[in-house]
Amino acid sequence: MPTPHDTPSASRITRLQARAEGLVRRLRPWSWLWPPIAFAAGLGSFFLAERQPWLGAVLALGMLAAWLLLLSESVIGRLLARRGYPTLAQGATQFIAQMIHQETLFFCLPFLLATTVWSSGQALFTLLVIAMALFSIIDPLYYRVAERLRWLYFAFHAQCVFVVVLVTLPTLLHLTTYQSLLLAIAAMLLFSLPSLLHLTANQSGRRWLMALTLLLPLAGAAWVGRIWVPPASLWITATALSPGFDEAARSPEGELRLSPEALSHQGLFAFTAIRAPRGLREEIHHVWRHEGEEVDRIPLVIEGGRKAGYRAWSHKQNFPEVTAGQWRIDVMTEGGQRIGVIRFRVADGQSATLADGRLRRPAGLPGLSWQPPVPGDGEPIAEETPPQETGPSAQTPDQSAEKQGNAAEAESPAPATVRKSE
Repeated sequence: MPTPHDTPSASRITRLQARAEGLVRRLRPWSWLWPPIAFAAGLGSFFLAERQPWLGAVLALGMLAAWLLLLSESVIGRLLARRGYPTLAQGATQFIAQMIHQETLFFCLPFLLATTVWSSGQALFTLLVIAMALFSIIDPLYYRVAERLRWLYFAFHAQCVFVVVLVTLPTLLHLTTYQSLLLAIAAMLLFSLPSLLHLTANQSGRRWLMALTLLLPLAGAAWVGRIWVPPASLWITATALSPGFDEAARSPEGELRLSPEALSHQGLFAFTAIRAPRGLREEIHHVWRHEGEEVDRIPLVIEGGRKAGYRAWSHKQNFPEVTAGQWRIDVMTEGGQRIGVIRFRVADGQSATLADGRLRRPAGLPGLSWQPPVPGDGEPIAEETPPQETGPSAQTPDQSAEKQGNAAEAESPAPATVRKSE
């Protein structure tokens, strides 16, 4: 009776596997080129997401296709092994997985470097991804972990899945950062199961139950730690504080030393210009905090596609009785990820912050731009001419937001906050 190895299908599978293993042997000497190529592809996708959205999406799609190849190879290999067919050598499968891990991490690095708020815990997340990228190119360490510490290897694999879903979905599907974050957490939890199963290998009868139980605290930790995860598609190009605002020019104006008395009389405008991929529409929040405690949360809707950043501003007029001290305005996504932060101090005398309406570039590498997006020191951001709509019923989003703002002011003679965006 013929065995599976004697059938024509087995012969075809053997020939295909021999070709794949031969290709792996030829690629090994050149594997050092793969990380810089992946990094360059990530840079290309990052910048082309604005100028050539379709090309940026193609690069991101290629990234996901590589993961589908890795997953399908693993599933097909198990099916072949169960039926008695030959499978790829372990060295070849590990090499393929290593190449895809390298591609993932180096492709996603430009997005994370550009959107990380380096003065926050997000720096730890991005440094972790950098460490993972370095780990993936150190062959002796990578293969030792893959062979001897399988639970740690699968945890590394799950983290790579989290990063690739977080980065690629906003570009490919125009999902919000909140939607992408939820899907990334779900994918990470799913791919964490093999790691948890290895950790519970000694619990024969209750292995799956214990693994699923461990998923709950892991999911909770991922949700609590989301504030440390950079919003891989949003970053701030400029911020400003001012006592006044020119809504026609959409720019902050005036100058005010932030004393308690001045704030109670004039209030304060907070201005942010936020860069987002073309086609993305998302709700963000200006969260005003005094000495670390939240005192106001102002929602704003932004849209992607504007080169200098989508301009959004909030006006806080009602402050608490005690205003002296340290203030900050966290610019947050709907899902709780920090896009940026504005800090100021309220005090009597010269120690108080001067709100002068200057547009300031945030620290770090926002948008991977080593040149300030604000031309000069405190000069206005260059404007593009918006497309003109025709017809008697044409109305821009600015007009709609302004009408809503006026309605809010009419209902309350002294509103706590007024929000506008463009």
